[in-house]
Amino acid sequence: MKHIAPWLALKNVSGVGNHLYKRLLDQFQTPEKVFCAKKSELIMVAGVSERVAGAIKGFRFPDYLKKEIELAKKKQYRILTFSDPEYPPLLHHIPDPPPYIYVKGCLEHTDQSVAVVGSRNASGYGKSMAMRLSRDLASLGLNIVSGMARGIDTAAHIGAISAKGQTIAVLGSGLGVIYPPENRRLYDEISENGAVISEFPIEEGPNAYNFPARNRIISGMTLGTLVVEATQRSGSLITARLAGEQGREVFAVPGNINSAKSTGAHNLLKQGAKLVACAEDVIEEFYQFQNKVNKKDTLSEKQSETVTRLSPDLTEDESVIYKVLEPYPIHIDALSRQAGVDVGKLSIILLNLELKGLVSQSPGKYFTIS
Repeated sequence: MKHIAPWLALKNVSGVGNHLYKRLLDQFQTPEKVFCAKKSELIMVAGVSERVAGAIKGFRFPDYLKKEIELAKKKQYRILTFSDPEYPPLLHHIPDPPPYIYVKGCLEHTDQSVAVVGSRNASGYGKSMAMRLSRDLASLGLNIVSGMARGIDTAAHIGAISAKGQTIAVLGSGLGVIYPPENRRLYDEISENGAVISEFPIEEGPNAYNFPARNRIISGMTLGTLVVEATQRSGSLITARLAGEQGREVFAVPGNINSAKSTGAHNLLKQGAKLVACAEDVIEEFYQFQNKVNKKDTLSEKQSETVTRLSPDLTEDESVIYKVLEPYPIHIDALSRQAGVDVGKLSIILLNLELKGLVSQSPGKYFTIS
């Protein structure tokens, strides 16, 4: 990792942020050449003051950066720089790309990616839609990028993995700090079916100010951003705004008009985001994937629902009940009539589905898919 040292060094020079780093690379091509440049040459770059030029010329590689490189090597994380072929190509085109990213896993065809994001405190409907859309998009060849947060992000990653597709998690912490902690297993699954990436030092925690910065990577490395469910103040709206500013597509899934969890997505639709009800609504915006959406590949509504809703871990009785359930609450008596199963037996089946995390119960014996 010797070639990495100058890249980390320049990022740690006082006054050199991502915008200025990119301008320095545009002028000098490599960090090594930046450090070798004369002070008078550095000052010619927009944003480089006398102070910053002096900081660059006087910078000495600190021990903590040596330890960072050693830790990455020990944990078998790769550090991809802006000039590496595997660095996500679409990130090159945003104003402030990370000069390097830490990677656990394999990045392939990242120029064929779509972001799926939304509320951490998602409804059953939101999680179901995120999982279904991500699964269908992944089955058609798109990589699913999200932030590995609770709720919609988690459902998006799971949906992509279930289709044996590639998914990429962009963290708001270092790769050595898994957040939320309950997603440790998902973290491993994502790295085995794609990659987990971060621009932050390996042991940096999930600081609040990291997440808006993380969001620009999610939107910046993808063709478009799909917001599945979001409140008016959701961080997902930041990702959508950044996508628009970066010249990428913005999509939104409509929800219950009476639910505060969908107000953010509905406002995006009012502002011109494309309404999405199925994977084809996303695919048709990207010409390179349109040939995959034909009679053979297109999932009908019934097929899509069946593919999404069936699980190999369900018994035959559980599968029957799970297919009848919907994202909106249904009373146990109505469910009993629809499924043709007596309430006593149905209660046991529903309990098993709850234990598997597939069904949620609301007060009054109402049930929805989780």
